[in-house]
Amino acid sequence: MNTRYVLTLCTALVIGWTLVTGLANALGKVDEKTPTNDSWLTSKAKIALSADARVKGSEINVETTQGIMMIRGKVDSDAAKQAAEDIAKKLDGVKSVKKELQVVTPAKRKANDDKDEAITTRVNDQISKDVSLKKAGIHAQTNAGVVSLSGEVQDFMTSAKRFGLPGRSLA
Repeated sequence: MNTRYVLTLCTALVIGWTLVTGLANALGKVDEKTPTNDSWLTSKAKIALSADARVKGSEINVETTQGIMMIRGKVDSDAAKQAAEDIAKKLDGVKSVKKELQVVTPAKRKANDDKDEAITTRVNDQISKDVSLKKAGIHAQTNAGVVSLSGEVQDFMTSAKRFGLPGRSLA
């Protein structure tokens, strides 16, 4: 029994040491020539926003594409809005920050959230009916009545046909 305990402990130490040194090497190799992984930047931003008392991180959505970070959501005050932007800008690897943060008091938030959910459902239902948009992974997100679409279409005409021409609308 004692040998089994020692072997288990040694195995755990070796695995732990491997993980720690691998992470340390990966962190040490990140510089201006090495692109930072977008999902890593997104995770860092979510953690930083959640940890900051000025910002309610769970109210903010974060997306990163090629080092460009998009923060959207609802905050309680202008100070929280500015704090969220500052937090995102200070993260290593973030090239720029696009912000779609809206100041919404907690009292008004519940009513807006219910409406947003219904709008998002309708838009996503329409997208799912179009094969080319469904294949492109187009996704809708609504925040205070404003719909944001993300994804990539094959060409400009597909984009114009679906979203910009008269008689063609998602909602």
